[in-house]
Amino acid sequence: NKTKIMLNIKKYMIMACALLSLNGCDYLDYDHTTGKTKEETYAYYENMNQLVAYVYTFLPSDLGSGYIMESATDNCIYTQENASIYYMTTGVWSPLKRVDDAWNYWTAIRSANSFLENFDPEVLKRFEYNENYDEIMEKSSKFPYEVRFLRAFYLFELAKRYGDIPLLTRTYAQDEINSVKQTPFDEVIAFIAEECSEIALELPVNQSDFWGETGRITRGAALALKSRALLYAASELHNPDNDLTKWENAAKAAYEVMDLAVYELPKITDDPLYSNKGGNEIFKSKQLILERRNSSKTNNFEARNQPMGYPETSALGGNTPTQNLVDAFEMKDGTPFDWGNASHVANIYYDATGKQTRDPRLYLNVLTNGSTWLSEQVETFEGGKNKIQEGSTRTGYYLRKWMNPSVSLDPVKPNKIEHHYILFRYAEILLNYAEAMNEWLGPDAVDATKGCPVSARAALNQVRTAATMDGVVATGQVDFREKVRNERRVELALEGHRFYDIRRWKIAEKDEVRNIYGVKIAKSGEDSFSYEKELLQTMYWENKMYLFPYPQNELYMNDNLVQNPGW
Repeated sequence: NKTKIMLNIKKYMIMACALLSLNGCDYLDYDHTTGKTKEETYAYYENMNQLVAYVYTFLPSDLGSGYIMESATDNCIYTQENASIYYMTTGVWSPLKRVDDAWNYWTAIRSANSFLENFDPEVLKRFEYNENYDEIMEKSSKFPYEVRFLRAFYLFELAKRYGDIPLLTRTYAQDEINSVKQTPFDEVIAFIAEECSEIALELPVNQSDFWGETGRITRGAALALKSRALLYAASELHNPDNDLTKWENAAKAAYEVMDLAVYELPKITDDPLYSNKGGNEIFKSKQLILERRNSSKTNNFEARNQPMGYPETSALGGNTPTQNLVDAFEMKDGTPFDWGNASHVANIYYDATGKQTRDPRLYLNVLTNGSTWLSEQVETFEGGKNKIQEGSTRTGYYLRKWMNPSVSLDPVKPNKIEHHYILFRYAEILLNYAEAMNEWLGPDAVDATKGCPVSARAALNQVRTAATMDGVVATGQVDFREKVRNERRVELALEGHRFYDIRRWKIAEKDEVRNIYGVKIAKSGEDSFSYEKELLQTMYWENKMYLFPYPQNELYMNDNLVQNPGW
């Protein structure tokens, strides 16, 4: 069944933890098998599959906690000001007060290394007379490549936060783990890129054909990780001398995904990723490369983010888009929104007939004044039903992306669904390519001899065409760079990219990023509104915050670890 959810998180966590006891939360504690010997654990196909599934369970989702990471950027703010996400924007963040440090990825890496060291498909040959023998042998042959991808993915998640990290590709005993040293960021990325190149050759292009399932690693996923990793390595944070060969490598890696000819960008009106299902059907999208599947049905995300003021709900309206993000969406004709243009302001979301006036992606990401939610019109003007309660939106906006209106928060008749999370999709690959090609060769040059026969402009305009927007006409590398960055912001909005983009580009220190704006809307008459952009807060910033601080307790345990500069 192609719609079968591969990862039943709760089931596999219970089963895998019965096989492996992961003791403690130190750096990478040594595992002890319980209940079964190591030989028994790796003697059966189902046991192996459960161990692989356990490594999958560490794949991230930005939908589980109260806040999303973009609430620590200029794209969003979190309404409840006592949330730990504010550590990052008020200067409280430190080696002792950490947010989203993802240190548990070391547990996943340790489990991956353990699997790779102990897995041996030869032990399954004793089942050669079983009816499903050929199937389990073929599927188990892919296990090490899936696990190698997952290990590379988790290493990248750590490297993008911390820069230099220990490159751990084997298991460590307790008496040696607390003496490991950091490996330079570029060496970690080189390892990840090489791993992805090798394992891509061994993975199916389409797992639904191979497994009859979705949600597992494919060739495209491996190459997409390589593309993302090399893009980060080429960016200013990690490439201060602007070595153009790094941009060339990033462009070629992105084109490897494009050259698969497996993915496409449907028009947003036809793309399940933008459907009214709020992430519930993203796996049906022709552009999806890899997602985190969540099998548990919940309404927690809607409860945390739905607009306040709807009678049946006790929603918190938590992650609220900013005016900064809304301003990034162009007018429908491709003109950048301008507060100095009276016509733009008067038609900020809709014209006098109620027709949308902006890039249609705005309305799929943000609930504005006048949007429809749960069959009612959203009112975020002063005194409107969604702007009168204590704790309601400060920005004048509410979240739309990831939200599913079929979810019910009614305590008597609740309705809960699965919320899946995008990890890689084709639009990102095209934007990676456009950015890398522009930095390497400019907006219109190509180099087919080096595997890059498409221009940066052509790649970028594929994204815009799918969004029903006209192609960009910017000339020159600098102008085109700003177009690429803005397109990345609006296309990948609220998917977890902005937090790291403003760091790798080294623009987080700039006033236009630090100053967070909302809108104050006054209603006069039946359908007449005036709009005023207002400064809500200025994010605290020090340049040390381009990288995460190492947890202080890890430095106490391991004298060989070096804290990131400034922390």
